[in-house]
Amino acid sequence: MDLKSKIRVIEGFPEEGISFKDITTVLQDPKLLRESIDQMTERFKDLGIDIVVGPESRGFIFGTPIAYNLNAGFVPVRKPGKLPAETVEYSYDLEYGKDTLVIHKDAIKKGQRVLIVDDLLATGGTVSATAKLVEILGGEVVGLGFFIELTDLKGRDKLTKYNIDSIVKY
Repeated sequence: MDLKSKIRVIEGFPEEGISFKDITTVLQDPKLLRESIDQMTERFKDLGIDIVVGPESRGFIFGTPIAYNLNAGFVPVRKPGKLPAETVEYSYDLEYGKDTLVIHKDAIKKGQRVLIVDDLLATGGTVSATAKLVEILGGEVVGLGFFIELTDLKGRDKLTKYNIDSIVKY
């Protein structure tokens, strides 16, 4: 199934010069949603994944059903102030400023095999910070899975030590 042809592209959103890839057209269609989750799961099914980690918020959309398919747990990575128990945080640079992500301190145990899943690989900043959080807790990042990869932004180049897969490339 050609998932790329089902993604709505909106030019000039959220600002001029941006070509926004709207995945809601895939998410609202049961067959397309199932196909995207199945394709993303298939690429990592033989890696012995213990935990799937999804960064806020679209990482939750893909990460939870993939965790279910892999018989793994799911751990959310969020913005500060959104998780109720003790957290570990990691700050990283953005093009204009900084951002911070947090994870529950007890979310990952030393040696657990972790798959990080998100909707989009662009510059690689969010997933790099997420991987750092997993590694701080002692987890082993065995894969990075994305629904879409924007190849011109070269996020993959920042993540060369990881097994990366994306199902739709622009």
